[in-house]
Amino acid sequence: MKLNPLGNTDCLVSPIGLGLAALGRPGYINLGHGDDLAGQADVQSMEANAHAVLDAAWEKGIRYVDAARSYGKAELFLSSWLKSRNIEGAEMAVGSKWGYRYTADWKVHAAHHEIKEHTHDHLISQWEESRELLADHLDLYQIHSATLESGVLSNEKLLAHLFKIKQTHGILMGLSLTGPDQAKTLMKARELRFDGLPLFDAVQATCNLLDRSAETALSEASDAGMGVIIKEALANGRLTERNTNPSFTNQAAILSTQAHRLSCGVDALSIAWLLSKPWVDVVLSGAACTQHLSSNLQALDVAWDPEADEALAGLVESPEAYWGFRKTLAWN
Repeated sequence: MKLNPLGNTDCLVSPIGLGLAALGRPGYINLGHGDDLAGQADVQSMEANAHAVLDAAWEKGIRYVDAARSYGKAELFLSSWLKSRNIEGAEMAVGSKWGYRYTADWKVHAAHHEIKEHTHDHLISQWEESRELLADHLDLYQIHSATLESGVLSNEKLLAHLFKIKQTHGILMGLSLTGPDQAKTLMKARELRFDGLPLFDAVQATCNLLDRSAETALSEASDAGMGVIIKEALANGRLTERNTNPSFTNQAAILSTQAHRLSCGVDALSIAWLLSKPWVDVVLSGAACTQHLSSNLQALDVAWDPEADEALAGLVESPEAYWGFRKTLAWN
């Protein structure tokens, strides 16, 4: 894959990256996640699987990997992989996030899998934890699921500390978004400046064929120089053949028709739509196994065309409906 800068930065990234949300913990909300683990949910087996997927990603040219403190042992698995493969800091761009604490204790059925805490003290502790594991490999540090309601973008002391981290360690600063008001949150984030400089260099947002509500805001952010990373490109499995929900039958038929016409899977079709957007720098694959990754990477060979654009335009849901349905997805 050809590497390109993340926004107006010097950080080189591949058009498809690897997100570790499904690789670092036994429970996740992706459709069929439990089946992907095939009963191998102990720490040692999951680390071996994460390494296998990272090996495949490296071999295929992926050069951006995204983790978070709340992704179970994702940072630990990534750290052990980087060390065991002798990969230097400049060879793989790495992003991680702070703001959620993993609380499931390696259980699939837990009262709470992660708890959000956008406080200054939590930033300090999680920054040190991420730095201890990833050290000089960490290129991008992000607020995890920033929202206007959490108050994180109005906490001057916390924001000043993020700017200090950015200046002291020469690290890029970003934020990930969530919920139906992603665009409003991004607009607020873009206003933040210290010493006349924008605080945030990159944004990570949910955008896919079902929820396009942040598309204009992301395009404008890209025009302004921010790097744009897309998460949940497959809507947690809803944009794959695994989605057998009867209410999705018509949409599934449209997806299948276009995937067949363009000689790819539904997952690759969905990722290809994003790759066709000039404002997208990285689309994250959330692969839980090497087979998923290989299928996702077929998106690079899809010859996107206006017919696909027109056929898939009707899949869009309102952001309220999309995020409302997402809340019903079971951890498995």
